Amino acid sequence: MNDQAMQPESRRATVEALRAHPNSTVLIVGGGINGIATFRDLALQGVDVTLVERNDYCSGASAASSHMIHGGIRYLENGEFRLVKESVTERNGLIKIAPHYVKPLETTVPIFSTLSGIISAPLRFLTHKQGKPQERGALLIKVGLTLYDAFSRDGGTVPRHKFVGKKKALQALPKLNSGIKYTATYFDASVHDPERLALDVLHDGLAAGPHARAANYVEAVGVEGSSVRLRDTLSGDEFVMTADVVINASGPWTDLTNSALGQPTNLMGGTKGSHIVLDNPALLAATGGREIFFEHKDGRIVLIYPLKGKVMVGTTDLEADPREKAVCTEEEVDYFFELIEHVFPDVPVDRSEIVYRFSGIRPLPGHGDLAPGFVSRDYRIVPSQLGSSTMLSLVGGKWTTFRALAEHLTNDTLALLGRERTVSTLGMPIGGGVGFPKTDGAMKVWLADNSREVGKDRAAQLLERYGMHASAIIEELAESGDTPLASAPTYSVQEIERIVRTESVVHLTDVLQRRTSIAFTGGASSELLVELAGILAKVLSWTEEETRAEVQAAAEILSSEHGVQVKALETGANA
Repeated sequence: MNDQAMQPESRRATVEALRAHPNSTVLIVGGGINGIATFRDLALQGVDVTLVERNDYCSGASAASSHMIHGGIRYLENGEFRLVKESVTERNGLIKIAPHYVKPLETTVPIFSTLSGIISAPLRFLTHKQGKPQERGALLIKVGLTLYDAFSRDGGTVPRHKFVGKKKALQALPKLNSGIKYTATYFDASVHDPERLALDVLHDGLAAGPHARAANYVEAVGVEGSSVRLRDTLSGDEFVMTADVVINASGPWTDLTNSALGQPTNLMGGTKGSHIVLDNPALLAATGGREIFFEHKDGRIVLIYPLKGKVMVGTTDLEADPREKAVCTEEEVDYFFELIEHVFPDVPVDRSEIVYRFSGIRPLPGHGDLAPGFVSRDYRIVPSQLGSSTMLSLVGGKWTTFRALAEHLTNDTLALLGRERTVSTLGMPIGGGVGFPKTDGAMKVWLADNSREVGKDRAAQLLERYGMHASAIIEELAESGDTPLASAPTYSVQEIERIVRTESVVHLTDVLQRRTSIAFTGGASSELLVELAGILAKVLSWTEEETRAEVQAAAEILSSEHGVQVKALETGANA
């Protein structure tokens, strides 16, 4: 990890450097996974590239994912064969180049009929009209999974799907609805810490050299000729930056960014997807460690997903306005409880068990009257002129294909610059995936080499969180100590200090929601907010007033956006 590039003062230093040298060959607006991946790819080509993000890195649409890296079996019904092929290729590739975060995921589909959908699904395929919602029956799912195997198997390394009847299905998953007739099981992949994967991609780009610069909490707010006006959202200071190519990778907010830059567009038509995270041991056990993935009776694709000792349930697909904050509503919670009851009728769930809710807007293209479920998940790149500069607006994109999308966008950019690609990212390990143990034997050797100072369990925990960066972290903890947080003992004071020091942390919520999984797993108590704020205050030199404001702001965000209620506690810089 490039520690020097991400020291706490370096964000301020980066912004000052941008003000002092306000020009770049390429300016990327948007620090979600697609903007960050394009930043990395361009940096690896030696291109002078700058990325700005108006909030924290990976805090918008990229932070509201279903934590899946998937081939998109349902895209077959939309006839998007190119996207399915690319998706499964990238899924298989990410398991290899980001093995610290991307893991194979056994996925089971409960099936309640044999023939349902055999007429409506082909009509949807031909017309893209939703028609009467119906759950897919066994015959249709069998056809889909057979096609999916043909796209997905990666030379035979991915197992074929399996169909079993009711008896064997209930033996494997006894809490399933006894009304099922079959289950189908296949493999996709999970990404257990998507925001941390994005940070690894970002750090790879920064490590390429001083020609790659990135700053969070810097917003594109206007245009002056061919220059983009930027605002430091912390200080309010504004300055202009010139670039030969401006890439708008602001996801669902692409039209809003273009409008701010004097290039009004009507490209986007994103839909809202919400999730809840439940602390329900019975439901966790009922999944058998598998993702349960199926189509509900209203035609929506939904999932029940064991993750980090909790169960995530999602997702919805509703029209959304990117100018408004997306939040998970009580109606959506009712919907999630209904689908849990449909699949696991004997497993009670209650609102008191929800430890976290989150919602985001998918960066989908405008779709008119087309039903949200049939809007293409593919991406396209729309060129335009920004004075004497060229602007490329990204429409669409998803987590699974971020590497391929960045390659495409980088190639288009290189063509505009009259340059050739010099480095391929295909098969190139990402961040802490470099040298990650691939076998049980290699894992045992790594743990033996790295557990002397912190113990085997702690070494394994750090390896899961940070990949091969864990070795350097363990060396540092051996010197600094490894004192467990009083309010979240699976993290240590020194570990959090290092995160703040090396990962461009600006706000308390950056640590709670994106640098760690504390909030996601229900650990965001009042005491924890105060404890973390004290650590951040020490590293970032906050005043008592700033520390208190950060605690209050974090509590408000957790309450209003994530349904987590924490009472405000008085705190000071030394809390």
